[in-house]
Order: sequence, then structure tokens, then C-alpha cells
Amino acid sequence: MQIIPIASGKGGVGKSLLSANLAIALGQSDKKVILADLDLGASNLHLVIGHQAPKVGLGTYLTGQAKFEDIIADSEYKNVKFIPGDSEIPGLTAIKISQKNDLIRKFQSLDADYLILDLGAGTHLTILDLFLLSPQGIVVTAPTVTATLNGYLFLKNTVFRMMYNTFKKNSKAYAYLEHLKSDAASLQRLYIPKLVENIATIDPASAALFRHRMEQFKPRLILNMIDDPRDADKSLKIRRSCNEYLGLDLDHLGIIYRDTLQDKALASRLPIIIYKPQSLLAQSIYRIAEKIMVSETLTFDNNIEDSFELAEAEAADDFEAKMSYVEDLLGSGALTTGDLAETIKSQQYEITQLRKENQLLKSKLIKAVSQGYKL
Repeated sequence: MQIIPIASGKGGVGKSLLSANLAIALGQSDKKVILADLDLGASNLHLVIGHQAPKVGLGTYLTGQAKFEDIIADSEYKNVKFIPGDSEIPGLTAIKISQKNDLIRKFQSLDADYLILDLGAGTHLTILDLFLLSPQGIVVTAPTVTATLNGYLFLKNTVFRMMYNTFKKNSKAYAYLEHLKSDAASLQRLYIPKLVENIATIDPASAALFRHRMEQFKPRLILNMIDDPRDADKSLKIRRSCNEYLGLDLDHLGIIYRDTLQDKALASRLPIIIYKPQSLLAQSIYRIAEKIMVSETLTFDNNIEDSFELAEAEAADDFEAKMSYVEDLLGSGALTTGDLAETIKSQQYEITQLRKENQLLKSKLIKAVSQGYKL
């Protein structure tokens, strides 16, 4: 099975539209496809494929309200099954590492030719880790300056995430990265090839392992929403930046022109290759699907993580999830800074009272035991 994570540095570049139409194009070629909506917190892929509002999905599975096999739904399209997300369950944007690992195992055990993961926009650690499920993930961008920059930054963050996942916690390479992280400006200025050279002088084994993983990493680029042939040059700029600053070679899957028919198709709740299969946009999707079908399926070498390292990672990720939830509450206005301060004061008072009660009970127990011995 070829896993195809589809991501973008920012929203609004047509990532979900590509995911849905690509899944249907592959299904029409007699390939078994599973399309999963992993834009947790903003799930809307069901609208793109004309699927009814899901009663169960990844949200209900992650909260224990449904079995995984029950959230895999048939679609109206040949050979395509669909795993809905769930945008109405709070906290899904920052799932625990145990939940993420469970999802990964479930995904890897699926019976399909292609598993397409429509990831959320941005560089959250969960998104980066899901993108790294395959060395052949797709980054979708547009020819605007902000979109191309965010596409490059997404790949840069992915490479750094791969580096952290590769180096063991007790290695000199990891300690060097942690030291650099304290000076964010210096870390940003360092190009990945130069950074790896520096690491090779203090930890050759770790540097060699990372270089091996980088050789396996073959992400692919799609430039969407172009209006002019000259816009295609933007993909060359991303490629040069990735090569020079990240030491990364990008594969180019192709370009897609902006098409007003897409809006009509979306309003009709039909994918564009169903609504207008002969359109330029639909033909671009078919061309990309053909390239994917003739490409070799690549996989990363498996790295067995130490259980203690995994526990540390779980603790760090859980703390990040907890802080993200607090930030969401503060940002939404549901919780003000004053409310947070009062809550902390109240909890500190309650903890102090509990400690006093605990000391009192402890002294009573000691006294009771000593009296019992005297009897």
C-alpha cells in the first residue's frame, strides 16, 4: 500500500480538493483507495466529495465512541472508501501521542492500494509526523509569495522533525540540537547541509543515519491555482531553496490551473472530475494520478524507539496539547487571563488545604497505631 499524505504550509491552496479528486481518479483506474480526513478541528472533506454529514468519524473513534472499522464508510465512487474527520469535538487539533501512534498502526494495517491522508494546514507536530508516514508525501502550494514561502517552511519543519526523530535522546547530536534550539536565530541561519556537517564532527553515527533517511525522503510538489505559464517558475524557486538550504531533492508532480468550474462543482457537492471530467482541471488531476500509479512505492526504514524515550515524548506532547487547549480557550474568549489567574489561585488554595488535611490525618493515624501497640 502506498500512503500519500497531502499537506500544505497554509490553508486555501486546494489541498482537500486535490485529495478528493485524486482518490476518485485512482479508484476509476481500478485501484482500491481509502481517503481519510485528518484536518482535525476543521474537517470538511465530506462536503467536497458530496458525502452526508458523518455520524461517526475519527473524532468519535479517538474519544472511544466508535470502533475504527465502523468509521470506514463506502463512498458513491468506484473503489473509494472514506474515513471522515470530526470538527465538532473539542481538543482534536492536539491529539495525544498514544492516540497518534494508534492511528498510525490502524492506517498501516488497512487493505488498500492507496491511502490518501488529507492533513491539516500548518506545522503542528502531529501533522509533521503523519506527513512522515511516507517518504512520498505531497505538498500543495500556490504561486503567491506567502503560499510558496509557507510550502518551503513546511518542508523545512518536516526535515527538522525528521532530524529530531532520528537522533536518540542521549546522543551528542541530540544534545547539540537542543543547545542550538536555545538560540533560535542561530538555528534559523544554519542550512541543513552545514548543520549535518557540524553534527558529523561530534557524532558521525547519528549524522550518517540522518543522511540515510534524507536519501529515502522524496516528497513531491504540486503547484495549484496558477493563472499564467510564468507562474510555473515558482515551483523552481521552491526546488532550488530546498536543494540549497535543506539538502532535499523535490519531485514535481505537476501544475494545476485555476478554474472557475471548481466553484460550481463544489456548490453542486460534486468533485470536479465527476462534474466536468473533460475540464482542464480534471485532466490535470488525471495526469497526476497517472504519475503516481507508475511511481515506485517507497518506505522509510523502521526505527524501533526505546520505551523510555517514547514515554518522554508522550509527556512532552501531552504538555503541548494541554497548553494548546488553554491557548485555544484564551483565544476564543471562553477563558480570560483573569479567569485563568483566579483558577490557579483557587487550585493553589485547595492544594494547600488538602496538604493540611493530609498532615492531620497522618498524625491521627500515627497516634492511633501507637495507642494500639500500647494495648
